[in-house]
Amino acid sequence: MITPSRDISRLLEIMALLRDPEKGCPWDKEQDFRSIAPYTIEEACEVADAIERDDMADLKLELGDLLLQSVYHSRMAEEGGYFDFGDVVEGITKKMIRRHPHVFGTEDASAEEYSAKGLADGTWERIKAEEKAELAAERKAANPAQYQEKAGSLLDDVPGTLPTLACALKLQKKASKVGFDWNDPHAVFSKIREELDELEAEIESDCSSEQEAELGDILFAVANLARHLRIDPDSALRRTNQKFRNRFAYIEQNIERTGETMQSANLETMDMLWNEAKIKLRRD
Repeated sequence: MITPSRDISRLLEIMALLRDPEKGCPWDKEQDFRSIAPYTIEEACEVADAIERDDMADLKLELGDLLLQSVYHSRMAEEGGYFDFGDVVEGITKKMIRRHPHVFGTEDASAEEYSAKGLADGTWERIKAEEKAELAAERKAANPAQYQEKAGSLLDDVPGTLPTLACALKLQKKASKVGFDWNDPHAVFSKIREELDELEAEIESDCSSEQEAELGDILFAVANLARHLRIDPDSALRRTNQKFRNRFAYIEQNIERTGETMQSANLETMDMLWNEAKIKLRRD
């Protein structure tokens, strides 16, 4: 009889039973890394949402769901003979110890001093480069016939599967470390204006592929501005989305009180209520 437990071994046991070829859950047995990956991304987003709402009860549940994703992928890897959950835990503990010598090693400097030193002399980047080299060696040892050494790029370790805003920020941060960056936010404003002009010109040409390209350039430049302002663009957009929800709900509620519907109400009325909502909801 399986019972709940605070011990991680119970969760590993449950996942093993769910994936059991004979007694497991039909749905769980059919899944693979690719089919589960979208759920992993979704659970990470739900963790972020619970944090944004400051809902600690929900955060506890969502962190459990995210932990399950790590256990799920580890179980499938173990079945394939690649690694198991213990290897995952060992890998992350090794990384944390290695990247924080001022805490776990013999570094005498304070955390603040080490932080400044690490940024100044490239200590963190050196440690990451060493880790990357070790990983390449492991891959080569595991599959010598398939391994092909190739010239790397500074941007190679930025996953293309990251959410687009996060990917843009990470690419920009990486490029910035070698000096490929603007000096201040005002320069980014100029770039945004330039990209807006280019999009406007493409609208006149009626070429959708070029319009898409120019719109992408604008979004990339806006993400860069957020980085220079030290603002998380995803968080900023999430707040604006919620603000839009609240104001639109105000319009719906007030139109409903008049006996009209959103379909029958005219744009002038909705615009008036929108402006009311901007004042009222800011005050409330």
